[in-house]
Amino acid sequence: MMRKFIYTIILGGAMLTSCAAPETSCTPKKEIGIQLYSIRDTIARAGYALDSIFKGLSEMGYTGFEAANYSNGKFYGKTPEEFKATAEKYGLKPLSSHCNRNLTAEELAAGDFTEGLKWWEQAIADHKAAGMKYIVNPWQNRPGTLAELKTICDYYNEIGKMCNAAGIKYGYHNHSHEMVNVEDRVMLEYMIENTDPENVFYELDVYWSVMGKKSPVEFFNKYPGRFTMLHIKDHREVGQSGMVGFDAIFNNAATAGVKDIIVEIEGCKGTTMDGAKASIDYLLKAPFVPANYGK
Repeated sequence: MMRKFIYTIILGGAMLTSCAAPETSCTPKKEIGIQLYSIRDTIARAGYALDSIFKGLSEMGYTGFEAANYSNGKFYGKTPEEFKATAEKYGLKPLSSHCNRNLTAEELAAGDFTEGLKWWEQAIADHKAAGMKYIVNPWQNRPGTLAELKTICDYYNEIGKMCNAAGIKYGYHNHSHEMVNVEDRVMLEYMIENTDPENVFYELDVYWSVMGKKSPVEFFNKYPGRFTMLHIKDHREVGQSGMVGFDAIFNNAATAGVKDIIVEIEGCKGTTMDGAKASIDYLLKAPFVPANYGK
């Protein structure tokens, strides 16, 4: 019977692992999260019973996740404390949560976001209790004027200040519609330039950036340090289509300011759990994906 020998070498604080037995699979441990929206059908079929799902994600190699189901003080039907305990039971970090309370048309017209900020008080407390490192706004309709967009940016800055006070960071996640103009300005560029880096970071969805005909790497170079998180996404499983230049994206992650990455699956051939497995397998094997991001 052939033995498998695993050697661990520490070089400059980084731990490298190699296997002596060539026929065995030995991939390095990498910090990779998944957006739970990717497997929403699996979660729904399970009736929000998350134990087997979290166990499966952990066994695939995921180290954390981004939630997408905060409602009435709960995450997937669980209190923040219950949700955190279930995740940590399987070695997963509840890294982030997609959550928003955008301004109503009336609030936007009046430039008054007092009521919106009141809503965030409880939401931030619940995310803190759930162990979240980040809260990310997943959607903002494209406004009609730059004056409206400036009000939205001011609102985000105030939410970010509240998150900072609680020890959480606040960010915004794009789709493709932020890559077009509001009046004479690209919406996402205006948002980046009119939010304080101390208060608001950006979670660049690299797939939607490409679909919006904007280069992720060009964004990194134009706004270095603003992209604390990335959504690593493809047309189907990550790495499947060849339409997203993942090697260039990861090779420029330091310029972007990346601290954490989140897989999101737009579609897949089999089940969404199959898609989750295929996506992380690609990232674990890819030589350009680091173990972590210098945290």
